[in-house]
Amino acid sequence: MKNVTLSIDDDILKIGREYARRHNISFNAMVRQLIEQTVKSSSDKWLYDTFSLMDKLNVSSEGKSWTRDELYRV
Repeated sequence: MKNVTLSIDDDILKIGREYARRHNISFNAMVRQLIEQTVKSSSDKWLYDTFSLMDKLNVSSEGKSWTRDELYRV
């Protein structure tokens, strides 16, 4: 991993560090995440995020299954 030097306004840095602390993340990790989210193609991330949310839900189809035609009806 490469080191990068950034110039950040003192007030913004203070607020950013406080935000990171409240969210239990390091300021460095927060900046890395923000940069990654900004430059990474959103076309593949939405699918990962969708399945992650689905995995967290506590729901069940109760054994019900659907045909392809039923799923495509609006």
